[in-house]
Order: sequence, then structure tokens, then C-alpha cells
Amino acid sequence: MRIVITGAGGQLGREWIDNLAGRASGISGSEETADSLKDSPRIEVVGFTSGELDITSRDAVEKRLEEVLPSIVVNCAAWTDVDGAEDHPEKALKVNRDGVQNLAGWCKNNNALMVHYSTDYIFSGSRKDLVRYPDGYPEEAPADPINRYGESKRAGEVVLQESGAEHLLLRVSWLCGKYGSNFIKTMLRLAGERDRIDVVNDQVGSPSWADDVVNKSMALIASRNRGTFHLTSAGLISWYDLASELFRRAGLNIEAQPVTSDRFPAKAKRPAFSKLSTDKMSRKLGLAPEPWKKGLQRLLDQLNGAGRRSQ
Repeated sequence: MRIVITGAGGQLGREWIDNLAGRASGISGSEETADSLKDSPRIEVVGFTSGELDITSRDAVEKRLEEVLPSIVVNCAAWTDVDGAEDHPEKALKVNRDGVQNLAGWCKNNNALMVHYSTDYIFSGSRKDLVRYPDGYPEEAPADPINRYGESKRAGEVVLQESGAEHLLLRVSWLCGKYGSNFIKTMLRLAGERDRIDVVNDQVGSPSWADDVVNKSMALIASRNRGTFHLTSAGLISWYDLASELFRRAGLNIEAQPVTSDRFPAKAKRPAFSKLSTDKMSRKLGLAPEPWKKGLQRLLDQLNGAGRRSQ
């Protein structure tokens, strides 16, 4: 099985590379050719960073994928600057819609599976929906994005679903992992600079832990499931709840102060309710979502281990 990971330098892409490293016979970058992988009897992985493969270029996509001929394309490349999308909606669409269309088109024409990640931001996140969907948005809930980023990600979903490509469309929320920038790493950094940190308490959801997302994605691939699934943890919390538990578990004497969203004015409106229902995943695979605190502790252990290794 040959797998291409796009966006391999990002938070989720690097997690995929890590996860597959122990299973794969070889991990290659864009400078490697398919010839270096041809004798492998196991999983073969080629990771392209966004600098190595511009998914918005159809010619570049076709050239790179023709060189490798993967049976699975995992798209971790995305425009993720939520506020930046308000100023540059066409750029967000170019990556999050047109890039997906290019990859999906190649997969359709070459009978490859496409695995693509989307977001809770495709929903409105209204307080009304918190009442309507107390267990979180189901996969079939109507999309109604409230900002340009959400619109661009929803546009990518639509082109994938209409492409005719065999696919897994996997939505995540509050993604956090040991790589890249995310809420957990930001809070730990600020804890080293301040005695008190203001944290929003009027936006609720549940974190998606990057390693858990990859593990469940692989389970869906292995079980030959197709379609749309939500991958996140169990529980409904605010960002303030997450920060408070983080500081407690990390043994940090930091005061987390709950504040409302208007304390942090931003160009893009954020959803107040970001919970994604994982009932479909549980029914299809019998895999219950892990408690959010368990995932948090594992990430802390990973970050502490990474810190010790770098010393």
C-alpha cells in the first residue's frame, strides 16, 4: 500500500508521518521517486510539505502523484488562518476548495482513496444548535458557516463529495497535537510568561487530539468505511475548562480567568458551539470517543517526552 501525505509539515501531517513510521518500510520526501519504494512489501509513505507540493496547481498535483502512484492520498494541506480568510477569501478558497478539487480529480481518475479533513466551522455553532444537538452536530446536520474560513472548508467538502472519488471526509474540532501551533502549546507558553491568563468560557466543544485522529482515520481506512465521519473526544467543555485542567495536570501555579469572547475581538466570528457527534463512528467501528482528559494527559506526556529528548 502506497500512501501520499500532503501538508506533511503541518500539525496533522507530521502526526501521520510519525504514526506510519513504525509500520512503513520507508518514509520518503518529494526528492525521492517511486523507484526507491518499489521493492517494499509493506506500507510505503511519501510525505509532501506544502512547499514541496502546491495542491492549488493541478499540473503540480498530477506530476507529483503520477511519480508516486499512491493508492491512498491523505490531504492534510489547508488554509487554516481563520482571521486571514476574512481579508483573503479567494486565497482560502484556492487552497481549501481548488486544492481539494485537484487532488480528488486525480484520485477519481486513478481509482485512489482520498482522505480529507474538514472542521466544525462548517456549522453555524449557534446556541440554538446546542439545544437542538445536545450530543453534538451529526454528520448530516445542515452546513451553515459563519465566516470565510468555514465557507472555504465547506466548499472543499462539496467538491470532494461531487467529484465521484472514493473518499473519507473526516471533520475535527479544536485540533491539538505535539506538532505545530495549537491552544495547548500556546497556553503552556503563556504560562511561562504570566501569572494569570484570560481564557474564553462562552465557546464550548471538545478537542480532537491529533494522534487519536490519525489512529481512528486508519481504522476507518482498514475497515473500508467511506463517507463522512466526525473524529473528536468525549465531553463538552469550554476553552477555559481545557486551560484550567491543563494547568492543573501540568502542575502550573497559573490562574485561568474566565472571560467572554468579546474580550478578544477578531475579524472572523467564532462558533459558540463546536461539539461534533461521534455516534456514527461508534456505531460503525465500535470505537467510543476517548474522554478529553485522557487525551490531554497523553499529549502532555508526549510534550514532556519531546522536551526531555531535546535536552
